[in-house]
Amino acid sequence: MIKKISALVLAVFSALVIARAVYAGEIIRIDGSSTVYPITEAVAEEFQKAEKGKVNVTVGISGTGGGFKKFCAGETDITDASRPIKASEVEACKKNGIEYIELPVAYDGLAVMVHKKNNLVNHITVKELKTIWEPAAQGKIMKWSQIRPEWPEKEIHLYGPGVDSGTFDYFTEAVVGKAQSSRGDFTASEDDNVLVQGIATDPGSLGFFGVAYYEHNKDKLKLVPVDDGKDENGKGPVLPTYDNILKGLYQPLSRPIFIYVSKKSAIKPEVQRFTKFYMKNGANLVKEVGYIALPEKAYELGLKRFEKGMTGSVFGGHGVQVGVKIEDLLKKEGQ
Repeated sequence: MIKKISALVLAVFSALVIARAVYAGEIIRIDGSSTVYPITEAVAEEFQKAEKGKVNVTVGISGTGGGFKKFCAGETDITDASRPIKASEVEACKKNGIEYIELPVAYDGLAVMVHKKNNLVNHITVKELKTIWEPAAQGKIMKWSQIRPEWPEKEIHLYGPGVDSGTFDYFTEAVVGKAQSSRGDFTASEDDNVLVQGIATDPGSLGFFGVAYYEHNKDKLKLVPVDDGKDENGKGPVLPTYDNILKGLYQPLSRPIFIYVSKKSAIKPEVQRFTKFYMKNGANLVKEVGYIALPEKAYELGLKRFEKGMTGSVFGGHGVQVGVKIEDLLKKEGQ
């Protein structure tokens, strides 16, 4: 009797191990940008419902840079990125034999915010942001009055994404003129919720992150319009609203954001289904989570890019490029 029970237990255990191994083949592993995370998480939830539990999609947040490290090491199937892949990451992927398909998924604006009760800062210029954030400002630009004389002689406390963040890369490129060029004496985090809490509870705060996170926390923060300083068009300070970002008026702090799919992983049926689902349903889900959907044509071109297995980046591996319309690059590539 004991032998029969042992044999039964062994058979059940073996079946569970086999089932687990089979299911493990249907896990899609995604990591990367905290900015892109809400979109990919929303798509993953809807996709898993459609698949009725047959596929498990895991979505992590380690920042764009951290995500590319895992992706180029072959640890993930897809990586979320709030900027295009840069040269060092291209080389890392090449070294490990990782080819990738670059797919734009949305537009995003970088919101600049202060404490809710800050009644003096009603707009800010790109030049003033540079004065605040450039490396030379470290330990020197410490008070609001040093930026604009009419602002109070009180300490300014800065909050922003960490150095592994694509948002940090884009902001420093757009504002300072060089990616990763920034003062280091600010509160940094890859978790945007930490930045929300910091800005919301610190009366001397000024910080930045993706506008979607502002939309989810607008009751706690004050959004600051940004003036690009180009007076000839007469638009002055501009808020990162849906229309302003879509029309290209909120410059230079608007950008496309992406997913990158491993070509090796794209062979898997579940990854194929997920990516196609993303391109076909992403626009509606992008809007639901507070981002700006690309023009319909951009998703169509992205889907064709995936179906054809077109590897590489339309940005040529140069990383951040300010003021680019992704649909124009995709059309050019398809010609």
